[in-house]
Amino acid sequence: MDTINREAYGAAADKLAAFAASADVQRIGVVAEEILSVAGLLRREPRLRRALADPGRSSDDHAALLRSVLSGKVSDEALELLVTLVSGRWSGPGAMLDGVELLGVTAELSGVDRAGDLGDVEDELFRFGQVASGDSRLAAALADTTAPAGARAQLIRDLLEGKAKPATVRLAELAVAGFGGRGFDSSLTRLIELAAKQRDHSVAYVTTAVALTDGEEQRLAARLAALYGREVSLKIDVDPRIIGGMRVKVGSDLYDGTVSRRLAEAKTALAK
Repeated sequence: MDTINREAYGAAADKLAAFAASADVQRIGVVAEEILSVAGLLRREPRLRRALADPGRSSDDHAALLRSVLSGKVSDEALELLVTLVSGRWSGPGAMLDGVELLGVTAELSGVDRAGDLGDVEDELFRFGQVASGDSRLAAALADTTAPAGARAQLIRDLLEGKAKPATVRLAELAVAGFGGRGFDSSLTRLIELAAKQRDHSVAYVTTAVALTDGEEQRLAARLAALYGREVSLKIDVDPRIIGGMRVKVGSDLYDGTVSRRLAEAKTALAK
């Protein structure tokens, strides 16, 4: 996956933030859906994708091409955000597509945040990931990139509609489509992290042998918040296989105090 050009993306992100600060929740949701629909179009149309990221064309050419394709098909707000995005300099068509997808997700999360549902959506995505990983047939179906994208999206809707918030369903569909060129599991993880970031939280993935009490969760969250200097959203997985102790992963940091790890280390030391 190409790296997103932060300068090119930042101009569109700033414009999105200004729009989301004054628009109502429904309007933000419409714009988010339109941007993600355009991302789907770019994913299906490599020639258009390449043309919009072609370094031999000027920014004005990119903007004019996008307007010719989208005028009258999306709202003025979505069009202007996308024009700002494609007018930047991109390292390649993959990076530009990643930028469009990220802009759509950020718009979606902005609307969810304004509605007060962001924490619920974040938790629903995590729980769905747990359900999927715990069912080998479901995990294989969601990760099968040889299956039609529409069929996998329908599977998401069949599983989640009426049981999760609409934004959760839309984001899970994006995960199964391969958000940012990732596989399903990695896409879902990235979306959870973006939802937490929207709330100015970090995500801590916690594995324990037994469920934590409310008090234990609060103390762990407070310790991690003090360590990282920001609020931390705990995503807890109970796995008896670790025997005891706890494993905590925050970004690239891993703290493994599990009994299973200590036993493995002892076994290795004895074998020397």
